[in-house]
Amino acid sequence: MFAAYAARIDRDQPLNGLELGERPAPEARDGWTIVDVRAASLNHHDLWSLRGVGLAEDRLPMILGCDAAGVDEDGNEVVLHSVIGQTGHGVGPKEPRSILTERYQGTFAEQVSVPVWNVLPKPKELSFEEAACLPTAWLTAYRMLFTNAGVRPGDSVLVQGAGGGVATAAIVLGKAAGLRVFATSRDEAKRKRAMDLGAVEAVESGARLPQRVDAVIETVGAATWSHSVKSLKPGGTLVISGATSGDRPSHAELTRIFFLELKVVGSTMGTKDELEDLLSFCAATGVRPVIDEVLPLDRAREGFERMESGEQFGKIVLTAS
Repeated sequence: MFAAYAARIDRDQPLNGLELGERPAPEARDGWTIVDVRAASLNHHDLWSLRGVGLAEDRLPMILGCDAAGVDEDGNEVVLHSVIGQTGHGVGPKEPRSILTERYQGTFAEQVSVPVWNVLPKPKELSFEEAACLPTAWLTAYRMLFTNAGVRPGDSVLVQGAGGGVATAAIVLGKAAGLRVFATSRDEAKRKRAMDLGAVEAVESGARLPQRVDAVIETVGAATWSHSVKSLKPGGTLVISGATSGDRPSHAELTRIFFLELKVVGSTMGTKDELEDLLSFCAATGVRPVIDEVLPLDRAREGFERMESGEQFGKIVLTAS
């Protein structure tokens, strides 16, 4: 079957390790199901995999992609929860949790195999392309906002780095949930898009906000860390799920954190129950993922290049059939 896969690890030039071509189709195994992929979406996780983060060389070649929507063996339209081993379903009881492509072949292919437990019904209101955007970036944003930040309608939130998948999701979900959303970006066009999606104000990265906020959604890391901490109200919460600009800020702002009794919460992906809630939320409210571009699988390299450059606003989707 045709697939986009990591053939080599290159920490400095990750796309050097990306190959497109034929790979073995998945084989049947107890407790697992084979899904015909209709659409899959890119995440920065895929670029990190090509750099060898979370993906060991002895597991190569590895089909990339952790998000997908498709059709299962019984003809049902489904969405995949991409965290494997979270409950022991389909794997050994002592196997640690992992995301697809860390241990198991991913979704940038015509077919993918996952534990039966990891399959959820796709709401009829969502297209395959829309549904494929939800299991990683949108689920991450959903958990950051509503589980780990604990915000309520009327609260204020700062979303750093408008344009990325998680950040875009946080703006749209926050607006739909009645939050007062602020956003930042270095790019004027992305700031305007953030406003169009529901941010009450979008400012340049590092600029002072009109007010301090109850929570910050942080995925950028070192470049925005100090600004994130300084933007919080006393007792506020900073939720971090990524560090695309690096994980070692020059100013950790420890004094401000303890003096203002701020909370710093790490967040990774989300649970199957949260994904089910997110799917229902989108179906019921009309909220839809922001899609930057849809490409056929054989043009996957173009999608990777666009994501690596940071040009995209929203999700890049690959269609397999």
